[in-house]
Amino acid sequence: MTSSAEYKALESKYYMQVVNRMPPVLIRGEGTRVFDNDGISYLDFTAGWAVLNIGHNHPAVTEAIRDQAGKILQMSNLFYTTPQLPLAKIIVDNSHVDRVFFCNSGAEANEGACKVARKWGKLKLDGAYEIITTLDSFHGRTQAMMAATGQPHYQDNWKPLMPGFVNVPYNDVQAIKNAYVKGKTCAVLIEPVQGEGGVNIPSDKYLKEIMDFCHQENILFMLDEVQTGMGRIGTLFGYQQFSGVEPDVMTLAKALGSGAPLGAFTTKEFCSVLEPGDHGSTFGGNALTTAAGAAAAKVLVEENIPSLANETGAYFQGKLKALSEKHGFISEVRGMGLLIAIEMSKEISGTIVSAALQKGLLINAVRPNMIRFMPPLNVSKGEIDEAVEILDQIFTESDN
Repeated sequence: MTSSAEYKALESKYYMQVVNRMPPVLIRGEGTRVFDNDGISYLDFTAGWAVLNIGHNHPAVTEAIRDQAGKILQMSNLFYTTPQLPLAKIIVDNSHVDRVFFCNSGAEANEGACKVARKWGKLKLDGAYEIITTLDSFHGRTQAMMAATGQPHYQDNWKPLMPGFVNVPYNDVQAIKNAYVKGKTCAVLIEPVQGEGGVNIPSDKYLKEIMDFCHQENILFMLDEVQTGMGRIGTLFGYQQFSGVEPDVMTLAKALGSGAPLGAFTTKEFCSVLEPGDHGSTFGGNALTTAAGAAAAKVLVEENIPSLANETGAYFQGKLKALSEKHGFISEVRGMGLLIAIEMSKEISGTIVSAALQKGLLINAVRPNMIRFMPPLNVSKGEIDEAVEILDQIFTESDN
């Protein structure tokens, strides 16, 4: 058997060094646990960065992939293939959108949404092209989506940025109104809850007020649900947590494929302005990934997994808030569903992540003073208790 050291040597020699990897060489997953090449088990509270919403190696997804792999993996979108249709139907039937286009990632989904917005501006707004986004957002790593992402450390090395995006403060409706320019602005693109930005929760009326303003000015209200979609924050789509909110355009990825690379941008009928030749993707909506996505979406809907995430997330937050009362350097616990963060008065996230790894728990340092948790949505309360006990031990050591 190839040793972990040999795998790491191969990675060091052949792979582009753009990631500071954690030490384990992971080879297998089951439910909420992963196993490394040396047989060590870890409780996974990262879920592939909010991708594995029904856990590792879910039997329904595994069976769908096996079955589809024996039929057809890929054909040009010039031809009909069947697996993408049940998934598109599940999305439309359980949301307020009417049309779906499948792609391969969240960045591609947001690129597609922005093309919809640009064409809307061309057709309806005398050529308006600018899209308002927010600071601390994350929309992807393509050249355009780095400009959309309102975080300087993602932008600084790639300036000059692509034009057409303006970044304003999050949770500030007036900032969006101030940035709007008639004849220039065509859309607003926003995350219902910011994930990479630190699990930032908006005020109750924020999204509704943005939506109303967009409709008043005939610009598109676009929601990036790459991280919040597919049940992560307690409803199948994150916007459903906010009263009266319906996106004109919505993007999905991450958990959509349950581990297979799959994204989508969706529109209401009135703004479904793309025509044949306007957009395409060689691998977008291929039979294998959409078969996986359809199987996962069916489980999410039929087993009401988002509601479970709401309940279990409240339990987890309660446990973390109890830790914050015990350990004074925890300044805030915040989240929705099972997208949760703790903010600390000390910049010790890296130390905590490393210590958790040694104790068999995988977590994410989203900021130097902030830890993010995004376990599978079907995580058990017993597994949450296990994670909290590990965190308590580490926090006690940090207190000293």
